[in-house]
Amino acid sequence: MSQPPNSHILQINTAFNEANIGIGQQGKLIAEATNTSQQEHAAFLQPAIQDLCKSTGINLSQLAAVSVMNGPGSYTGLRVGLASAKGICYALNIPLVCINTLEWIAHGNIGKEADLVCPMIDARRMEVFTAMYDQQMKMVLPPKALVLDAESFSAELNEHRICFVGNGAAKWKEACAHPHAVFPTALQHAGHFAAISFQAYKKNQFADLAYAEPYYTKEFFNTQKNNR
Repeated sequence: MSQPPNSHILQINTAFNEANIGIGQQGKLIAEATNTSQQEHAAFLQPAIQDLCKSTGINLSQLAAVSVMNGPGSYTGLRVGLASAKGICYALNIPLVCINTLEWIAHGNIGKEADLVCPMIDARRMEVFTAMYDQQMKMVLPPKALVLDAESFSAELNEHRICFVGNGAAKWKEACAHPHAVFPTALQHAGHFAAISFQAYKKNQFADLAYAEPYYTKEFFNTQKNNR
C-alpha cells in the first residue's frame, strides 16, 4: 500500500482507566485529548475525535490509518476502542493498526540503565500481564499472564539488569529483592504510541478488519476495583 506524503494516523487508547486519542504525523504526535473517567470512554471517543480533527484542521478523510491499543488491558475498554477504530476504518476504507499495550510500555521505557525492559500490567492480586524486551525492542519473553512469586524472572535477573515498569511493577517491587532489578517511574505516553504506530504502518502491519479482536491474554481483565 502506498503511503500518503503526510501520513496522518488517528490513535485510540482505551486500555486503562484513562482514555487517550491523538493524531500522529510521520510518527510524531501533533494533537491529543484525554478522558479520565473509565465509565465514559464510549461516550468520549466520537465527540473527542471530531473536536480533535476540528482543532487541527485535519479531516477524517485525510487519515491514512487508525491505530488502536489492543491489549492486554481493561476488557470493556479494549472492546470500546477496537469497535470505534474498526468503524472508522470501515467507513473510510483505510487500514487498522493494532498495538500491543506491553510493547507500547516497553518502547517508552527503554534506555534506563538496564539490559532489558519488562512492562507489567496489574491483573489483581499477584498476577500481571507481562513480557520482556531488549534495548532494540526485540522480544525476549512473549506476552503472558503471570502469577508473581519470589522466583519469577530469577534466570533473567541472574544474567541481566532489568527495568520493571507499568502499573503492575509496584507489587513486584515489594516481592523482589534482586540487585539487578530496577523500578523507575514509567514514562510511556501518546508520543510513543504515535512512533510505534507509524513504524507498523510503514511496514504494512495491518490487522484484518473482519477478524481483529482485542488481545486479552486471558479470558477477562477489568481495571476497576473489586469491592467484594
